Amino acid sequence: MKINLPDKLYYSIGEVAKAFDVNTSLIRYWEQEFPIIKPKKNKKGNRYFTPEDINNLQMIYHLVKEKGYTLDGARVALTTNSKISETVTLIDHLEFVKAELLKLKDSLAERDVEGV
Repeated sequence: MKINLPDKLYYSIGEVAKAFDVNTSLIRYWEQEFPIIKPKKNKKGNRYFTPEDINNLQMIYHLVKEKGYTLDGARVALTTNSKISETVTLIDHLEFVKAELLKLKDSLAERDVEGV
């Protein structure tokens, strides 16, 4: 899953939820369930997520939403499997390559239709 977030030091919970296409309540719930998510909070209690938190959320999202792990299973996988981060990064790169190849295929198909 490729998320579209600008390069910043901190992201609001709304930005994070929108990037992952989930509700803010799910982000708050995952924060309670997974100790690796530790957003900074201001005096009002607003959460601000770091890029490290975003990477951790990507791993959790991959395990729970894409692979179908239970929360307990995802928690265990995060603590026992050190390669999950690499796997998520590799999947992102492969999805990017696939998207680029599909664009190329579409542009070649358009050229054939135009008779060029």
